[in-house]
Amino acid sequence: MSRVRPGTRHYKVVCSSCGTRYEDDGLVLDCSRRHEPAFLRTEYDGIGAHAGAHTGESTGLFRHAPMLPVARTFPDVPGPVVHRAERLGRRIGLDRLWVAFNGYWPESGAHLPTCTFKDLEAYTVLGRLPAAPPVLVIPSAGNTAAAFAWAATRHRVPCLLVVPAPALERMRFPAPLDPCVRLVVLDGTATYSDAIACADLLAALPGHHAEGGSRNVGRRDGLGTVLLAAADALGRLPQTYVQAVGSGTGAIGAHEAARRVRADGEPLPRLLMCQNAPFAPLHDAWHSAGPAPAHREHEPLARELTNRRPPFTVRGGVRDVLTESGGDVLCTDNEAALAALALFEEIEGIDIEPGAGVALAALAEAVRAGQVRRDELVLLNITGGGRARQAQDIALVPAEPWLRVAWPGREEGPRFVAEQVERLLTGAGAIAVGEGR
Repeated sequence: MSRVRPGTRHYKVVCSSCGTRYEDDGLVLDCSRRHEPAFLRTEYDGIGAHAGAHTGESTGLFRHAPMLPVARTFPDVPGPVVHRAERLGRRIGLDRLWVAFNGYWPESGAHLPTCTFKDLEAYTVLGRLPAAPPVLVIPSAGNTAAAFAWAATRHRVPCLLVVPAPALERMRFPAPLDPCVRLVVLDGTATYSDAIACADLLAALPGHHAEGGSRNVGRRDGLGTVLLAAADALGRLPQTYVQAVGSGTGAIGAHEAARRVRADGEPLPRLLMCQNAPFAPLHDAWHSAGPAPAHREHEPLARELTNRRPPFTVRGGVRDVLTESGGDVLCTDNEAALAALALFEEIEGIDIEPGAGVALAALAEAVRAGQVRRDELVLLNITGGGRARQAQDIALVPAEPWLRVAWPGREEGPRFVAEQVERLLTGAGAIAVGEGR
């Protein structure tokens, strides 16, 4: 039985800058006091050194409900699957490589419904919401939108999702989406960053609320269950944690989870965040190489990693967790990532997502360069996989957009999209680009 009772809150949210503590209402994203930008973080009742971190459930996301900021849980939500990858480790020069697989791989017990670890954050964010939530507004490059769309469909939670057109290839589900899930698609040259800019305006509409991205403690703690599952499997924390990142939210979540459960004197895992050249804003910021040119946002293989506004300098954000963990940001190119995709499927027998290929390629390069020792205990987060396998096993239905917008350009695009959405919500109907302007 879950230790989380519906409607109760077994945690507080605390400002990383000033320490102000809040009772969570399921929606708060920021500290109300004036100071530097800072993440809120969670403090759980009776948690520490691996104790009290589980329910009686043997598997699944909500096995870790005592360490998730939720007022309710959902049944039958899968979690990560962690296994030792000896053959893969030997191929890249590691003796103690473990993989946290997040995706669809029935033979290994992996059943995440939309094939990435974004399912973990979606269910946690929905479980955090108050009983009568506003419409959550969520921008995405594809994977996050898919996860929220399916979780919200299953549990009838209103969401407005904003994605660039290439993301539609990720929006395929076992059944049609519920009408409470509205999908806005930006056609043309729009990018993930443009979807974020649109969502900022749409969240201000009456009855709507920003989901919050990395500022949402539900996202970070949901993704942090990858680290909790690994600690269960290993009996300790890994020495090094490797993950591909766009915003860095998952790696921050892993770091925060490690801080909560480490034993006295146990070192925190070194974070190795991985990005995909030629557009690698976090790598460039960490290595002081200056901002990545925005026009290169279309070029990486792993489009899900293209976030132009990652939380680098915010208190509790990427820079802080890299510094505290002694970590680094690695970067690899499309060619190496493609080779890593093929290598993983050859050895492990399952397809993986481009972002996961970036992480494997960057790790292999770091081993060759001596940045990772052969005997290090390494956890590689395969953030998505099994999409091709799922398509073989399950008949999937393409999502129908609620609104498709011909993107007029970055300068006027967000306001134009907001006007289109407002017209549809009020029954006025959409307009064409340039009409009545």
